[in-house]
Amino acid sequence: MSSSGQTIKINSPVDGSLVGEIQAMNKKEIDEMIGGAVQAQKLWANYSVEDRAAIIKKAADLIRENIDEILPIKIMEIGKTKKAAESSILRSADIISYTADQIEVVTHLDVLYSKDFPRAGESKTDLVSREPWGVVLTISPFNYPINLAVTKIAPALLTGNSVIVKGPTQGSISTAMLVEVFNKAGVPTGVINFVSGRGSEIGDYLIIHKDINMIDFTGSSDVGRSIATKAGYKPMLLEMGGKDAALVIPDADLDLAATEIVDGAFSYAGQRCTAIKRILVDKKIHDQLLEKIIAKTKEKYNLVGDPSKEETQMGPVISEKQAEYIQELIFDAVEAGAKIVLGGARKSNYFDATIIDGVNTEMRIAWEEQFGPVLPIISCDSIEQMIEIHNKSQYGLGGSIFTTDIEKAKEIAKRLEIGVININKKSERYPDNFPFLGVKDSGLGVQGIKWSIEAMMRIKSIVENK
Repeated sequence: MSSSGQTIKINSPVDGSLVGEIQAMNKKEIDEMIGGAVQAQKLWANYSVEDRAAIIKKAADLIRENIDEILPIKIMEIGKTKKAAESSILRSADIISYTADQIEVVTHLDVLYSKDFPRAGESKTDLVSREPWGVVLTISPFNYPINLAVTKIAPALLTGNSVIVKGPTQGSISTAMLVEVFNKAGVPTGVINFVSGRGSEIGDYLIIHKDINMIDFTGSSDVGRSIATKAGYKPMLLEMGGKDAALVIPDADLDLAATEIVDGAFSYAGQRCTAIKRILVDKKIHDQLLEKIIAKTKEKYNLVGDPSKEETQMGPVISEKQAEYIQELIFDAVEAGAKIVLGGARKSNYFDATIIDGVNTEMRIAWEEQFGPVLPIISCDSIEQMIEIHNKSQYGLGGSIFTTDIEKAKEIAKRLEIGVININKKSERYPDNFPFLGVKDSGLGVQGIKWSIEAMMRIKSIVENK
């Protein structure tokens, strides 16, 4: 227990039951933890990258071996369906294993010669190497407390950093279990550390702490902006909010588009940064697409309830507070003339999969990130209007284009102000060896295994003069 004697109860969004309690750490405890991480990092950095990789890979094996212990906690803590939670855990193990194999990214050495630059004069050779930042603070969100933690932890450890792991309050037990896996795998004491407590109380202290050398964050745009403002000159990776759109062109395969859009909008009750959060569809095919989307939603996301049951297709949103916000957006749209064509029912923090038609750009739901199982549809007169509406968003994370004309899709993609564009597929981060990034209020820096590894190191330039 924390020396303050304070704990935080974690109740399940599934049924309100107590999942467990976490420590509410105080500043003195955080100082001690970070001080230990500073010292441990010096030891860890002296391990060979091959030895670090072997320990990290062992953590991946332990996750696979202990999935039956981790899975039920994760389901109850964040309300993800059993199949989705299991898939996410196994994907996390794959990310760790793949990261551990990227030794050459860590050891890569650039050699530069002055003769390659005009009129450089003296003969110089530059050896450009990379070194760990030191102590890395990782902050992960409730929706992927394991998956989006390992995308930060594994690259940080491989490159010789020590890590302070701040999980979400809701999702912290899963995160603590993950940290324990790395400890059991053989990461030296003090190299990886789990810090717990409410972000509103300890978040700022962690961010501005003098011994935190780098920050890797996933969460809301509001929190991300606050981190960027308060952290000063610390290097950071920020993955923030999104309002991913699906652009459906008249020549699209509508069966394919409907299938991908429905999965993109309603998997994990729409609580994904890359969830499809609005459709921009040409009005000539609007009715056909809507019919197919309704049919596919009834088929795949009709059974809402306890996510631990095999037959459940969609669980709850994370809290009643979030459910109230989602309902507020629905009411705003309906009052302004939009129509609920499917769903709309809410019980506590459970929502039926909801489709809202007739949405226009005067409605909040056209712009605000609902982060729930609600899909607004906006009819457009042309591709130009789709692009215009799309690019007015404050967000620029991901999106999708549906068309049978791939060259046309590539041309549209060049004009969209977002980081990742999928053609004829729902917007998503996967596969994890691809670059992942956002623009505008959706992010800062590039993720994806190779890019995340590079972000965890600083460049050192050693110039030899002859």
